[in-house]
Amino acid sequence: MDPANYPAAAKAELVFKDQLSIGANGPAVRRVQEWLNLHGPGVSIDGKFGTATAHALSTFQNANRIAATGKLDLDTWNALVAPMTAALRTATAAAFPAHVEAVARQHLVAGAREAGGDNCGPWVRLYTGGRDGAQWKWCAGFVTLVLQQTVNELGITMPLPGSLSCDTLAAQAQRSGRFVSGDDIATGKVPWVELGASYVFLVQRTENDWSHTGFGFGGTPDHFNTLEGNTNDDGNANGYEVAERVRAAKGKDFIRLQ
Repeated sequence: MDPANYPAAAKAELVFKDQLSIGANGPAVRRVQEWLNLHGPGVSIDGKFGTATAHALSTFQNANRIAATGKLDLDTWNALVAPMTAALRTATAAAFPAHVEAVARQHLVAGAREAGGDNCGPWVRLYTGGRDGAQWKWCAGFVTLVLQQTVNELGITMPLPGSLSCDTLAAQAQRSGRFVSGDDIATGKVPWVELGASYVFLVQRTENDWSHTGFGFGGTPDHFNTLEGNTNDDGNANGYEVAERVRAAKGKDFIRLQ
C-alpha cells in the first residue's frame, strides 16, 4: 500500500514523534516498550523510560546494527516498527482472491500479535482504528483492514463496508447477497466452489450471532485453511495473534467476496 493511503491508525502507529531517553515518560515511551516486547527483549510496559528500557533498547540496537545508545532516535524507531511497515507493503499477487491471501499472510509473517495486555498494543490499534483494551476484540477489524489494503492496492471497491463486529459483517453480507449459511453448504444447496478461492468465515454462536471471523482459502465442505486475527494455535475466539489454521466447516457461515 502506498504510505500516502495508509489508514489513520497506521499513520499514528508508524510516525516518529520525538527522541526519547532515560527520564522520559508517557504514551510515546509506552509505544517503544510495546515494540521492544514484540521484538523479544521484554520490559515492563509502564510508560516510564528507566534503565531497564534503555538496556533493552541497546540490546535491540546492537541486534539491528544501530549505534547502541539506549536512546530512541529515528533509525531505531524505524527498525522497531519495520514489521508493521512490511505488513502494509504492496502485495504482488494480481487476482483478487490471491491478493487477499497475500496481504493477510504479510500480517502473519510480520508477527502481528498483542502486547501489554488483552487486546492491547500497536497491532490491535491498527486493526481497530486506534482503540485497544480488553473489550476490543479485533478479528473483524483484521478482516476489514486486510480487505481495505487489498482493494486499495488493486484499485477496486470494497466488497463490504467492513466493521469491528462479526454480527455487523454478517448483516452487511446479508444485505449485499454475499452471505452463505453453513446449512446451505452442508445440504449442497450452495456448492462449496461458489465461495471462491478466498472468502470470509463466521463462527456461529447462534443462528443470528457470530463469535469470531477470519479468512478462508480453498478447502472442502468438511474443512478449509484460514488466516485470522485475535486467535491462537487453539483457535481461541479471543486469542492474541494472527494465526494460520485449519478449521472444520461445521458450525460456520460464510461471506463471498466475489
